[in-house]
Amino acid sequence: MRIGIPKEILLEEKRVALAPAGVHTLINCGHSVYIETEAGSESHFSDEDYRKVGAKIVYSREEVFQRAELITKIAPLTTEEAELLSESQIVFSFLNLAISNREMVEILLKNKITSVAYELIEKDGYKPIVHVVGEISGQVAIRVGGRFLGADYPNSRGILLGGVTGVAPAAVVIIGAGVVGFNAARTALGVGAQVILLDRDINKLRVVENSIGKVITTVAANPYTIARGVKFADLLICAARFDKEKTKFIVTEEMVKTMKKGSMIIDISIDQGGAVETSRPTSISHPVFEKYNVIHYCVPNMPALVPRTGTYALTNAVIEFILKIANNGFSNSIIGDSGLAGAVCTYNGYCTNELIAETFNHEFKRLHLFSKN
Repeated sequence: MRIGIPKEILLEEKRVALAPAGVHTLINCGHSVYIETEAGSESHFSDEDYRKVGAKIVYSREEVFQRAELITKIAPLTTEEAELLSESQIVFSFLNLAISNREMVEILLKNKITSVAYELIEKDGYKPIVHVVGEISGQVAIRVGGRFLGADYPNSRGILLGGVTGVAPAAVVIIGAGVVGFNAARTALGVGAQVILLDRDINKLRVVENSIGKVITTVAANPYTIARGVKFADLLICAARFDKEKTKFIVTEEMVKTMKKGSMIIDISIDQGGAVETSRPTSISHPVFEKYNVIHYCVPNMPALVPRTGTYALTNAVIEFILKIANNGFSNSIIGDSGLAGAVCTYNGYCTNELIAETFNHEFKRLHLFSKN
């Protein structure tokens, strides 16, 4: 199969879809890889690194899309990229189509594109690609929080997360005890912060507490405890994931108004529309804004702050799925693999994801494929 890797252009994304090691794996299995020149430069992978493992360097995004049968990306498609896709092509990427615009969905359906969303792929009861991204985001959130709560930002509280002898540490309140929340909590404890973790699922809290110990405070999440935690926080991290359609905000505007002057919110859920009512997407170059004297950080692609680590981690998570389709063909790969089939959003002009179909008022058609053997 011919696989294409374009250079990322959305959201100042600094990662590349596959590290040279992943490209080497594909080429060793007899596939061809076309990568846009300098696609890996911001992750410190040169064109020569890709040439050495057998990739073909091309010099325009258009050529990548024209040559490839399968396009692998990271950031959601732009309208320009979607228009370059043609019938029978497969695109692997974070898509977030349920919170996308109608035009994007229409293009994918019109061009009969097979689109597979990284954020929906499941294996063995969990989402492996979301998992690795969450590990990075949780750790990066603490680094970011430490920066903007200090004197780097003029209107911050001017505090050190871990405090010092005789001076109390910062209160880090984390909503969501999944992968992101766990990694944020562990990292915050590592620098000496006071950490409070909230979740509705007591079993998740129990797992975190058993792993980390009683140095962390766990609290059952409900509107009352969330409101108290928000008011207490120096740094509030919203790490909730919405498996289905998000119907309401976890942290309301009224809660934000109660926060300390110069405190900070990091809304990691922003890629799904945000968990905080006052949130709006920001970018790596303009990462923060203030609302009610509270600093808001809402960058949807936080792992791009550590692009080399992020690229390696993503490659490790996605390569098996790309290789499976490249080796066996799309139909044969999906049959019997409900975790991969459930990530297919559009196929042959139909919407195969019920939530996306409902959101944009399209006919939902369940994916039915037959082996081509």
